[in-house]
Amino acid sequence: MFLSRIKSLHPLRRFVRFETSPMDETERDFLPPNVFYNQLIERGFDFFTGLPDSLLTDFIKYISDNHPPSKYIIGANEGTAISIAAGWHLATRRYPVVIMQNSGVGNIVNPILSLADPKVYKIPMLLLIGWRGEPGKKDEPQHKVQGEIITSLLADIGITNEVLPNYEEGAAAALDLAHFHLRTKNSPYAFLVRRKTFLTYESNKNTLQKYQLSREEALEILLNSVGKFDSVVSGAGLSSRELMELREKRGLLWNQDFYCLGAKGHASSIAMGIALAKPSKMVYILDGDGSFFMHMGACAQIGARKIGNLRHIIFNNEVHESAGGAPSVGDVVDFVKVAQGCGYAYAATASTKEEIVEHLEKMKDINGSGLLEIKIRSFTRKNLKPLRIDPKDNKDQFMNFLDQ
Repeated sequence: MFLSRIKSLHPLRRFVRFETSPMDETERDFLPPNVFYNQLIERGFDFFTGLPDSLLTDFIKYISDNHPPSKYIIGANEGTAISIAAGWHLATRRYPVVIMQNSGVGNIVNPILSLADPKVYKIPMLLLIGWRGEPGKKDEPQHKVQGEIITSLLADIGITNEVLPNYEEGAAAALDLAHFHLRTKNSPYAFLVRRKTFLTYESNKNTLQKYQLSREEALEILLNSVGKFDSVVSGAGLSSRELMELREKRGLLWNQDFYCLGAKGHASSIAMGIALAKPSKMVYILDGDGSFFMHMGACAQIGARKIGNLRHIIFNNEVHESAGGAPSVGDVVDFVKVAQGCGYAYAATASTKEEIVEHLEKMKDINGSGLLEIKIRSFTRKNLKPLRIDPKDNKDQFMNFLDQ
């Protein structure tokens, strides 16, 4: 009776956890995505942009299912998302939310410091940043360095930050503090989101699979055309893991491949540098549609130089699969026209084994760069192994291969 009366009278009751029995300190809390979403909406945060992150997948799925599509925009990269958010604030005076993985913080440094900073335009926005590579947590090599420095990095670029609490009352109190900061400081504020902060959310949307080949199946067809002296630069994520397993399956070494674990969107530029330095070697780029969009300017650089020993392969499943499956704009972009406009000598689209083989054969004799978009379904084997080579060893073996 006394406890219920306190609940009804206490002016800060929504920030205080009341229990009828002592809490077990080993009990694990999870923040329900719908609860956090409603807390944001109640405080006027009704516009979302950014890039997907696996640690935020459940929250992102909830937004995708329940928020107006016109107010949830997946940016080309984290920097463009900051700029989209800035434009939204300029037009509405409201506070946008920008979602990203901490690996994308490097992409936001310029627009944060030269656009949003209080010493420049003073543009407030709330950042939700997935904390990959958090100290003390097991993670992949490319995330560990950024995970260790993320708090100091954010401080260096002037972004006040805290860890998002994983329970309802704590999240509400943290959001009130963030809202106060945005209103009074007119500058960005960030929440770092730890692994398993959110309760699991199952999307109620059925994804229509329009194409017959998986990425792994398409990659196996492609490997039949990759010669033993050709090199492959594979973009971050699942394609590199599948490539490694396919090499193993065929009893081949991994030294032909450079597995670009980080630097999402930059595989094509790495391949360009290799192709220019080694004109006698054919260089294949394995890109995803999401990573291709992140730095499309590289396509113009490749096409303009008519690099004859470069073949650009884009596996287009119309989603950011390695980062949780949020949709890309791969369903509306005409990759062939983009490549042709940038100066590629050959560009085509394939969705079957026969079409892949046909276009790879045609690209053998072109005078310039070639691009092949392969339309695939979104599917990854559950027993797909992680990469089993140290990045430095991969680099050394690959460089020795290029010297041959």
